[in-house]
Amino acid sequence: MKRLALGTAVVAALMTVACTEEKAVETAAPAATEQAQPAVATFANEREKQSYVTGAFMGQQMTRMLEAYKELGIELDAKQIEQGIVDGINNNSQVEEAELQEVLAALESERMEAVQALQAKMEEEQAKATEEAKAAGVAFLAENAKKEGIVVTESGLQYEVVEAGEGDSPAATDTVEVHYRGTLIDGTQFDSSYDRGQPATFPLNQVIAGWTEGVQLMKPGSKYRFYIPSDLAYGERGAGDSVPGNSTLIFDVELLSVNPSAEAVQ
Repeated sequence: MKRLALGTAVVAALMTVACTEEKAVETAAPAATEQAQPAVATFANEREKQSYVTGAFMGQQMTRMLEAYKELGIELDAKQIEQGIVDGINNNSQVEEAELQEVLAALESERMEAVQALQAKMEEEQAKATEEAKAAGVAFLAENAKKEGIVVTESGLQYEVVEAGEGDSPAATDTVEVHYRGTLIDGTQFDSSYDRGQPATFPLNQVIAGWTEGVQLMKPGSKYRFYIPSDLAYGERGAGDSVPGNSTLIFDVELLSVNPSAEAVQ
């Protein structure tokens, strides 16, 4: 029972490694497709086929595990793993039970240390990137503020009126219908309702602070360009892969309509 519990834990750990290192698997996949396709096997019955598939599945998982360990700087010997599996199936292990558990525990400890080191490195790189993004945004806004037609609000939001509109400006509690395009300061587009072919509708107080403040300056039919500091946008966390942390954002916004809140109507 003890051996079974340990084996289950090890398999779970190996599966975890394979999942967390999915990129390594994806990178290796194209090379695998270039290999010659194996001959189609024939089986005497369904149970025989199930037995083979079980082994093939375990082999595939083992390949992923080996790649995942390699990404962590731990290179295991595939031939020795293969021999160990055969010996284990035949109840002929060359390592005593106590030592087997000891070695597996040491390997798992090494893996965890490697994972922690990798995570620390990634966090360090991300922190550096967000610091650089913050500095780049500050420098960009400082230069942008000098341009003709740029208005800077007390919060640090910058905007320019591209096209004037008419009517009442929305309140923060109103729902607005807009078309918009969002880019980073290097021009990389990360979102666009124009590209989707459908305007966006949302309560104005449920979006980033730069939008809540800026769109209240607009009138229906108007088009503004907003330059939003990171602390009025998505801050240090960013937004998925498309908006890195501490990014200053540029939005072209067209206010199509305003739907006043029930409180405003009363």
